Amino acid sequence: MGRRIVRITFWCLLSAGSVFAQSNKQKAEMLQQAVNKYLYERKTGLYIQTSDRTKNHNPHADLWGLCGLIQATNEMERIHPGKTYMAPVVGAINQYYDAIPPAPGYASYVVKERREDRYYDDNQWIGIAYLDAYARTRKKWYLDKGEEIYRFMMTGYDTVSGGGLYWKERDITTKNTCSNGPAILLALQLYDAVHKQTYLDTALLLYNWVNRYLRDEDGVYWDAIKPAENNRIDSAAYTYNAGVMLEANVKLYRITKHTQYLKEARHIAEGSYRRFFRNGRFPSSYWFNAVLLRGYEALYKTDNNPKYIRAMQEYADKVWEQDRNSSSNLLGNRPEKELLGQAGMMEIYARLAGI
Repeated sequence: MGRRIVRITFWCLLSAGSVFAQSNKQKAEMLQQAVNKYLYERKTGLYIQTSDRTKNHNPHADLWGLCGLIQATNEMERIHPGKTYMAPVVGAINQYYDAIPPAPGYASYVVKERREDRYYDDNQWIGIAYLDAYARTRKKWYLDKGEEIYRFMMTGYDTVSGGGLYWKERDITTKNTCSNGPAILLALQLYDAVHKQTYLDTALLLYNWVNRYLRDEDGVYWDAIKPAENNRIDSAAYTYNAGVMLEANVKLYRITKHTQYLKEARHIAEGSYRRFFRNGRFPSSYWFNAVLLRGYEALYKTDNNPKYIRAMQEYADKVWEQDRNSSSNLLGNRPEKELLGQAGMMEIYARLAGI
């Protein structure tokens, strides 16, 4: 009798997991359709910043929104084998490409409309998504772009304040976790792809710098160090900075087999959970939380502890229940729904569907 109860419970749990996966998949699909309907401009192949054009300062979206959307569409292709979601986003991103010296990269706004700054982190997020796509599809174009972005980001490195990458080109006032954490991931992805020692050396160089200057002992990371202000620390903490460093530690553990990295990954996971998870929700930026989920997912696939995935599922359920506009299926607490936020939640639902 006891064995029968255990067996029934096991199959009930399997069934519940299947329902959650299907529900997450459907939500991701609904968001993708909503983005195409309300935030995509077919005549130009570009996306717009928010659903209310009257409140947009520019005709089209900043690159940051596409940084989120390119990763979200990669996850959509992962859970829908054979379907194409990335192509229109890649086409839009190409319109931000600026080949000016010292190295080609992507500007923060559509180049044909006006020339804008180039942010190292924007480029890194795109590179991460392209290398994820390369690992999944083996299409060399994605690898070539990842290597090109690596070359661009390294033009932002110097030894001021002990090392590290600046946040954006021609701005020497700030070096941020958000421009160094994703740089570590990009370098590790390239090492995985081509096994050049240079990439692993870069990852470790940046990893050690971030941990020396921007790591808080409780498992989260400070936002930035300010070289122009006597190395003042901006101690703001965001979920995405914890997420990139969590994922970096998991990747380093997988590559090196050194248990110190797995121990650190678990410390960051628990620290971020304690700092940010309140009443079933993470803080307000959907996309920041998508990046945190990347780290949680990487750790879950390593140690099979579902605690942090369950927390993100609870959060995703609450967002859908509490923040959704029922007529458009777009998400957010403001009347205008931003592209970056939709991309963040699309990625969250797609990732949860694939776990």
